[in-house]
Amino acid sequence: MDERLTPEELRRYSRHLVLKDFGHDKQLMLKRSAVLVVGAGGLGCPALLYLTAAGVGKIGIIDSDTLEVSNLQRQVLYTVDDVGKSKAQAAASHLERLNPLTRFEVYNERLTAQNALQCIQGYDVVIDGTDNFPTRYLINDACVLLDKPFVYASILGFEGQVAVFNFRGGANYRDLFPEPPPPDTVPNCEQAGVLGVLPGMIGTIQASEAIKMITGVGEPLADTLLIIDAASMEQQRITLRNHGARKNITKLVDYDDFCGINAGKNESLNVNQSSMKEVTVQELKEMMDKGADFQLIDVREPHEYDICNLNGELIPMSDIPDNVEKISRDKKVVLHCRSGKRSGDMLLWLEKNHGFTNLYNLKGGVLAWAKEIDPEFPTY
Repeated sequence: MDERLTPEELRRYSRHLVLKDFGHDKQLMLKRSAVLVVGAGGLGCPALLYLTAAGVGKIGIIDSDTLEVSNLQRQVLYTVDDVGKSKAQAAASHLERLNPLTRFEVYNERLTAQNALQCIQGYDVVIDGTDNFPTRYLINDACVLLDKPFVYASILGFEGQVAVFNFRGGANYRDLFPEPPPPDTVPNCEQAGVLGVLPGMIGTIQASEAIKMITGVGEPLADTLLIIDAASMEQQRITLRNHGARKNITKLVDYDDFCGINAGKNESLNVNQSSMKEVTVQELKEMMDKGADFQLIDVREPHEYDICNLNGELIPMSDIPDNVEKISRDKKVVLHCRSGKRSGDMLLWLEKNHGFTNLYNLKGGVLAWAKEIDPEFPTY
């Protein structure tokens, strides 16, 4: 490894070089370092931008998703030209133009128990930019097994959380959350929303924590959970105790099963086969074209309905328990949402609690309608 900075690097990183307690040696540490960012979304975008600008030598980007228009509200690394493209590949393309001195490794795939150890082992620090519990537990356990620190974060609404786990044998994610919450009890950003600037604030802190660990500058948020309320700008620091959870981490497991998701899938499959009926977007269009007598109910939120709708009756999911009488019992009723998840959950609830037998879920929701029926249909 080259033990000095090139003239180009001296010019690019000059503000680091004159920074007290940073200087040439710390910049070299960044140049020699490798950081893996899991998730190139709301949290990953700002983290990637600042790690790249700071001069981290190698950055890995793991993400299997493609960019959607609704992502642009907070994922500021991308532009409208990237919609439909691989996030990981689009991110690397933009970042290479920001700093061609950084090397990027693109993993256009999900992090799984099968590839996690191989992906993580070549990096010094892992940044968790994910939004689901199975992957968080997977990252944690893989980092414990490989003795790698990782920077955790979570965002929802106006609140963000950041912590550094597994730093020099300190507390890990399982010390804070020994058990995952029951499936579907914690809303995600699609359901509850998120202030667009919040992931920028939290993701930038994640990048800062990674730089601090790499260079030894400052005090990382080890054994500390930082909570930030963007609405009030109040901050709270909670000291985390090391309960020795690492001793129980001996191998990677099926994290969907650990978080109860496989059980939910199996139950859902059984219900689908026995009672939950579906219609495809092609079948719905045929019903519309023929003027069939049916009720179409949109369970999304009013702002979603304003973006695009199928002219159904709007009854938001949270309002349905107080409006059950508005749902017909003597003709076919089709429930729909953006992707089919919320409407499917609502269908099962109505069947279980109110005895409906005439409900159908629109498979794939309005996303499927836009993809398979009307390419000009606006989505989000």
